[in-house]
Amino acid sequence: MKKSIDRNKKLVASEEQQIKAIIKKDSKTPYIASNKGYWYGYKTKNDLDTITPKKGDVVFFTYEIKDLNGKIIYSELELRPQTYYVDKQDVLIGLRDGIKLMHRGEQVNFLFPSHKAYGYRGDTKKIGPNTPLFVTVNLRDFKSEVAYKKELEERAQIKLDNLNNTASESNTPEKQIIKTPIKPKDSLK
Repeated sequence: MKKSIDRNKKLVASEEQQIKAIIKKDSKTPYIASNKGYWYGYKTKNDLDTITPKKGDVVFFTYEIKDLNGKIIYSELELRPQTYYVDKQDVLIGLRDGIKLMHRGEQVNFLFPSHKAYGYRGDTKKIGPNTPLFVTVNLRDFKSEVAYKKELEERAQIKLDNLNNTASESNTPEKQIIKTPIKPKDSLK
């Protein structure tokens, strides 16, 4: 048990040194050390908005995951736009907290040590065990879960109405075309 604790302490210290080196290199972006064990810096900041996502909200965002060397592991295109029910769905543990710091329209770089990312198992696909991550998040929008459900119901009703209109239009009889026989040229004389 003691060996495991010592190994984990060394791992955390090593990852923190790697992250601090990245922060030092990126002098254009001021990074903030969170009280939850990760760092973040704003690429795009929204100082006009004061509201941030909270439990009971639905967040719409895109993100990209890189290793600490800047190599893309999962592109924004691969990960596609996300719809996240705050604190009700599984997401990276660091992102679960980090997303609640963001305002609409912000783009934030997060530096997550492995224990705030996929931990000792990795994601069993492209992210190996104990891999610290550089994650860029674009928070497009968020709204209350109640408002989102109402919006979904309204969209479903519009689709249903459109389907019904299309079906009723296809059931209406088509215009009847009356064919008049053409007389041969000889009969026109």
